[in-house]
Amino acid sequence: MINYYEKNAEKYIEETFNCDMKEQYDFFLQYMPKKGKILDIGFGSGRDMIYFASKGYEAEGIDPTLAFVNNMKEKGYNVHQLSAQELNFKNKFDGIWACASLLHVKRVYLAETLKKCKSALKVNGIMYCSFKYGNCEIIRNERYFNYLNEESLKEILNADSFKIIDIKISNDVRVNRFNEKWINVIIKRIY
Repeated sequence: MINYYEKNAEKYIEETFNCDMKEQYDFFLQYMPKKGKILDIGFGSGRDMIYFASKGYEAEGIDPTLAFVNNMKEKGYNVHQLSAQELNFKNKFDGIWACASLLHVKRVYLAETLKKCKSALKVNGIMYCSFKYGNCEIIRNERYFNYLNEESLKEILNADSFKIIDIKISNDVRVNRFNEKWINVIIKRIY
């Protein structure tokens, strides 16, 4: 999967940087404290980190793709070359933004990865995740995708101490992808 993004980094940045994410941002930020610290997991083009910083949040990011990390370092952002499964922060963030990133974590590892996210959040911290809508695991274009629906998502989240705050189904915001559906969820670290 990382090879795909390394080979296609420039194209991916170009195709995703200007996507209109206002609906998703509003969905997440309504639960966030003002001026909080946000971790962007799998930041890709850096679009979301730049947006959060422009709104006064302290934005930090992780991504396993070196081309994406170098792109954001050149822009002066605090980023690390790490996958979500390697996450090792403790009680550091008010919020985590995992937009279309954890869908690349195999389902068998997703609960453990979410536990690492929970550890990175402060108590009562908020996390946003989005997954392609469905209930299957596929490999397409060298990449693994974990599709979730309400039931499969709740099963995974029940294995940890997150409280589901809100779930919303949305359309893909990318050009020519409007028919694809996404599940967006807000979860809260309760202890």
